Amino acid sequence: MADLQRTDEWHADRCGHVTASKFGAILAKKKDGKPTQAREDYLMQIVTERITGQQESGMTSFALQWGKDAEPFARSEFEGDTGLIVVESPFVKHPTISWVGCSPDGLIGKTAGYESKCPKNSAIHLATIRDGMPEEHKPQVQGCMWVTGRQEWWFVSFDPRMPPHLRLYKELIKRDDKYIANLEAETIKFLEEVEAQIQLFKQAA
Repeated sequence: MADLQRTDEWHADRCGHVTASKFGAILAKKKDGKPTQAREDYLMQIVTERITGQQESGMTSFALQWGKDAEPFARSEFEGDTGLIVVESPFVKHPTISWVGCSPDGLIGKTAGYESKCPKNSAIHLATIRDGMPEEHKPQVQGCMWVTGRQEWWFVSFDPRMPPHLRLYKELIKRDDKYIANLEAETIKFLEEVEAQIQLFKQAA
């Protein structure tokens, strides 16, 4: 199966776009309702990418590399367990809102998608089995449904070090239109702030 992500074309497509993996940063607020530093940092990252036309290159940690290496095994295990076929996807842009997109781990049929996590810390995997999909992944999963227009998303956690009956956790997440409406409003506001910063730097030239 060809890897449609992490190619030069994939990086070029993503450049300057807010993406599902960072929707959590857009939604993040302090207790007083003010934006978090993570949101401010992400805003300036997008501003920089839009101005330079180059995507920021992030550092690859051992934990991230572990997850990347385990992804194909997670997909294979999921397909064998469910009988579903996961089709790899390139970067998907929102059909009507510019500078918004997502990189699904896969698409299933015409109405579903797929997101897998392979945590380096096995305790996270076990906690997911016990408690369900961690809340921190909700913006990404619901955001992928927003961008792609799909109605449900499989969330998978996989750890090859576990005994066979504990290696794979799967949960079907349904589309939450109320949550998505708020995500859309906050993302549009974020993009307006990005554009304002870009115009500010243009005037400074």
